[in-house]
Amino acid sequence: LKYRAGVHKSAAIDKSARIAKSAHIGANVVIGKGVRIGSDCVIGAGCVIGNDTLIGPATLLYPNVTVYHGCRIGERCIVHSGAVIGSDGFGLAKDEGVWKKIPQIGGVTIGDDVEIGANTTIDRGALDDTRIGNGSKLDNQIQIAHNVCIGEHTAIAACVGIAGSAKIGSHCALGGASMIYGHITIGDNISVSAGTLIMRSLDEPGTYTGVFPFSNHQRWLKNATHLRQLDELVKRVRTLEGRLGKSENE
Repeated sequence: LKYRAGVHKSAAIDKSARIAKSAHIGANVVIGKGVRIGSDCVIGAGCVIGNDTLIGPATLLYPNVTVYHGCRIGERCIVHSGAVIGSDGFGLAKDEGVWKKIPQIGGVTIGDDVEIGANTTIDRGALDDTRIGNGSKLDNQIQIAHNVCIGEHTAIAACVGIAGSAKIGSHCALGGASMIYGHITIGDNISVSAGTLIMRSLDEPGTYTGVFPFSNHQRWLKNATHLRQLDELVKRVRTLEGRLGKSENE
């Protein structure tokens, strides 16, 4: 698609914002104080860009993207409709039995050549920024929690959830609906199969799978029941092995 440079008459732009002459600003866009928008950017209709946000040259925001205050988006990025960048991280603390909100004063920093799918959310950091590395590709409906760091050229499929302060390396691939525990590190060149829950750090390159295989429902129920008894089964096998060893020695 080609967009004509210029600002739609319905756009609401703060006087302190700086927008390159070659940029396209669509209908009903809202741009806050101190925003900087680079050359050849396209800001689609209905986008909202918060105060002091920087958007690098040739970046495309499709209609109805929301970028909160204090975020940084690099060059040649693509952000699809409904994405939210810089919303508050899920920071809470209990005080006398009541959950109290912890202010999230970090931001979001997105590198160059990053693509972010529709309705994906990237939360701002509690103190430091949440970071997405150069060349990484995020599918639709992904949740990136506060202070997550994702390396360069990592691909993340739809419906993945990454909990707070997790670190994902470069050249990784996370399959659809996989889940990453908070405060762990996944090294470079690691792939995670769809639907897998990762609860500890990984440093050896390779593919990791943790999905229970599907089958006929009744068979699945029987297998699930056996899984719950594995610990007892191991104990029984060890006991039998011990008895067998004694009988062989007699």
